[in-house]
Amino acid sequence: MAVSAMYAAAALGRRNRTVTAAVAVLVVSLSLPLLFPFGAAAQELDEEGDFSYRREDGNGPTRWGAVRREWAACSVGRLQSPIGLSDTVAALVDSPGRLGRSYRPAAASLVNRGHDIMVRFNSNPGGVVIDGVAYRLRQMHWHSPSEHAVNGRRYALELHMLHQSEAGNRYAVVAQLYKVSRTRRDRTIRRLERYIRRIARRENHEELIDEVVDPRRPVSRSTVYYRYTGSFTTPPCTEGVTWVVAHQVRRVTRRQIRLLRNAVNDGARRNARPLQEANGRSVAFYYASPAHGRRATGD
Repeated sequence: MAVSAMYAAAALGRRNRTVTAAVAVLVVSLSLPLLFPFGAAAQELDEEGDFSYRREDGNGPTRWGAVRREWAACSVGRLQSPIGLSDTVAALVDSPGRLGRSYRPAAASLVNRGHDIMVRFNSNPGGVVIDGVAYRLRQMHWHSPSEHAVNGRRYALELHMLHQSEAGNRYAVVAQLYKVSRTRRDRTIRRLERYIRRIARRENHEELIDEVVDPRRPVSRSTVYYRYTGSFTTPPCTEGVTWVVAHQVRRVTRRQIRLLRNAVNDGARRNARPLQEANGRSVAFYYASPAHGRRATGD
């Protein structure tokens, strides 16, 4: 069967739960990366009701792997995310790598997926190069509190910038952590506040953003990163994802955090997956290429 036909079957399986058994079997049999077509680049499922962030729920984080067979990696995977990061452990790596960044402003929409608020890019916003592989930025979304911990501390907010390789079979996530400030608002969220209010409590609602979104802003002053191999942090918890987590911590106000939390469903106001076992994985330091720093806009 042609790859395009498999993509179509996977998309149909997500949109229509009444598909025939033959198509359902085909969807399950496909490799997990193919479940995310080139144009979708979804880190998380749109069917928010199938999983919960409440630990006491039957479909809570510790039970995700039992909800669906294709989500088994959430329970049995050995390369799951998020994990705790440490300067001491990362410093033991022989030599740091380089993160090539080439972001630019692009047209986008804001989507309420029920479990988070997502910026979907509708034109080319550029991307990153990691170990010679080019990844294009597809979307970005927020988790509160942060999913990753750094030196034992979890922060107030975490932004995930999801990238996909041109071949469509590899993923990389650039993550930015935030701490609370009384007065210093995050500029990216500030520009999106009126759109967030429009889609608040309206699951699966999408609003076209009138102005371009600049993906350089969230990482404009982030030059040092932790890098490790992990997974998506929501079902199906697909492994083999390259994570690049900023060492520098940015600032956000409590009001902005409340805005993001109040916009989603009640069960996702605290939409952070618990920390997963590192299982001996190595964590390396990465440095952003100097060229990007000269082009980036500051705070």
